[in-house]
Amino acid sequence: MSAHAPTTRLTLSDLAKKKDAGEPIVMVTAYDHPSAQIVEQAGVDMVLVGDSAAMTVLGYDSTVPITVDEMLMLTKAVRRGLTRPLLVGDLPFGSYEASDELALATAQRFIKEAGVDLVKIERGGTTVDRARALVNAGIPVVGHVGLTPQTATALGGFRAQGRTAEAARAVIDDALALQDAGVSLIVVEAVPSEVTAALVPLLRIPVIGIGAGADADGQVLVFHDLLGIYDGPAAKFVKRYADVRSVSVDGVAAYAAEVRSGAYPASEHVYAMPEGEAARMRELLARPVAGL
Repeated sequence: MSAHAPTTRLTLSDLAKKKDAGEPIVMVTAYDHPSAQIVEQAGVDMVLVGDSAAMTVLGYDSTVPITVDEMLMLTKAVRRGLTRPLLVGDLPFGSYEASDELALATAQRFIKEAGVDLVKIERGGTTVDRARALVNAGIPVVGHVGLTPQTATALGGFRAQGRTAEAARAVIDDALALQDAGVSLIVVEAVPSEVTAALVPLLRIPVIGIGAGADADGQVLVFHDLLGIYDGPAAKFVKRYADVRSVSVDGVAAYAAEVRSGAYPASEHVYAMPEGEAARMRELLARPVAGL
């Protein structure tokens, strides 16, 4: 852990206290065990295993194709790397929308098989009913309003939402409905900062922003985005805190060059037999092989 990161497991009560105290909540979206270990050591508060893994890790062209089994595999890997942060599992497209029963069955798998603390579902509308059913079954839920990638096509693509007064009201109404359904916190994505500033005072629960301005109770960015690992197009709200991709390319290129030049492996990178054993090996190899 970092020198300033507590080691005790965070709870939802801790997040509520952070909101009340005006202490920003730090969330990172990560997808595997090494990333989980890094964000754990960095002292983040929450880790989301997002269905954005479809694009950043699995190479799909949207979040839609990723399956429950793929998400569970990634989420279990992250779980094994975390101790302190709360873990949120994203329920992928098609795994919860059709009915309360489907939503409950999927969420239970994430709780039982992957050990998540909360599950996340997108949009308002019928999703509010799904959220209420999950909460009534004792499963903590994260809502998600504004730009919802699973339905980005219906929203006109990956673009900011709530840019008119009417659209902003719709985003706020969705968030309020999700709060009334009992969700524990809400992610607000790609909305004007004025919308977030109006929404946060209306909610008792924490609001985590991504491209939603500084008035949110916390922020979330994708591990691969903030470290410059992902080579795809970056949204306006993404800030690069490192350039891991170029460093990685340079490192692999240097390795390839040394292999081709014969500089690697050098003597310090190879094993040696104990004294005399190499000579004995050559003697054994020189003997005729029985039957030949």
